[in-house]
Amino acid sequence: MMYATAGLFFLAVCWKVYQLSRAPRDHTLRAVTLCLVCLAVSFAMGFPPVKNALNDTAAGTALLASNVPLLAGVYFLLAFYLYSAADRVRARRRARLEAVPLLVTMLVITAATFATPAGLRRQPYTPDELHTPQVAIFYLTAQLYLVHAFSTTSWWTARYARMSGGPARIGLWLTTGSLTGMALANSCRVAMDAVGWSGGEIPTALHTAASTFFALAVPAFIAGLSYPGVMQRAAAFKIWRQHRRSYRRLGPLWQLLHEGFPEDVLNRGPAAGSWRERLALRAVHRHYYRRVVECRDGLVRVSPYLAQRGVQDGTGPEAVAAHLRHALQAALTARAAGEAAPAQVIAVALPEEHSLDADARQLVALSDALTAHG
Repeated sequence: MMYATAGLFFLAVCWKVYQLSRAPRDHTLRAVTLCLVCLAVSFAMGFPPVKNALNDTAAGTALLASNVPLLAGVYFLLAFYLYSAADRVRARRRARLEAVPLLVTMLVITAATFATPAGLRRQPYTPDELHTPQVAIFYLTAQLYLVHAFSTTSWWTARYARMSGGPARIGLWLTTGSLTGMALANSCRVAMDAVGWSGGEIPTALHTAASTFFALAVPAFIAGLSYPGVMQRAAAFKIWRQHRRSYRRLGPLWQLLHEGFPEDVLNRGPAAGSWRERLALRAVHRHYYRRVVECRDGLVRVSPYLAQRGVQDGTGPEAVAAHLRHALQAALTARAAGEAAPAQVIAVALPEEHSLDADARQLVALSDALTAHG
């Protein structure tokens, strides 16, 4: 579970850092990115090799190094909502106010860590060690702040989820559930620490509930933040794949018309064989749009000669394909002889709806028919 969660953290952080590099002035995106980075650092501090190395350097450092970025990550989550709900000036002022309890909490747990006897600075503490005031103060202070922050952000997230739709709504409800789970888990831990400090026996059910809430909440939180972006990319990939397939299927029609009218080729921009062009995903859309336009231009020029062969407006792609090569040859012969093109122009493979993709579907059908006709 730890390694699976670490993998999710890594992918989510990489994705948000990439998005932030494209929009560095977006305060809400910056807050989400910093939140994920802090939570990832906090999670990494819990891995046994890292934890042992830190504790070997200075006893108790691992626990402090895990909690400080966790608190900071929750604060940046609060900042995300502040920048989403208010103008920049008000959000910045409110974010500064929210930073006060964060800094106080960090100072208290740092002081409590180094005030704890060196022999007790290890992780996790046993229930008996909660009798030590420094240990109890450390946990209660950190967890009370987390309960406050997670409860507040959970309420805000649910509010936004009710006002949203589509993938954003699903992502927000996932995040709401995860934040609620984190608030409940920390509430259980506050109760456990209070019982332990007072000398009582901590119920096993309370410990199990806290562990279960955390185990479910962390992956759900990462999934909730990433879900809208992943769905958006999935939709973009579907369009990219469709354009790439259509581009290839238009090849026979484009090749035939290009050989007849090479001057109709549009400006190609970057060299088609360059590494930059091959790696650019947007290049597929650019090639697709250009090929559709070039095919349409070629059909307009050959349409008078199709009309001479009896092709009419609305003729099916199979019938057009049967005459296209002969019509193109007639057009080239007339141009070589210096003859003007016939005045009659017909609509070839025009769609019923006005959109480039609908136009492309008609051209693809003609290209497929041309291939089948031989």
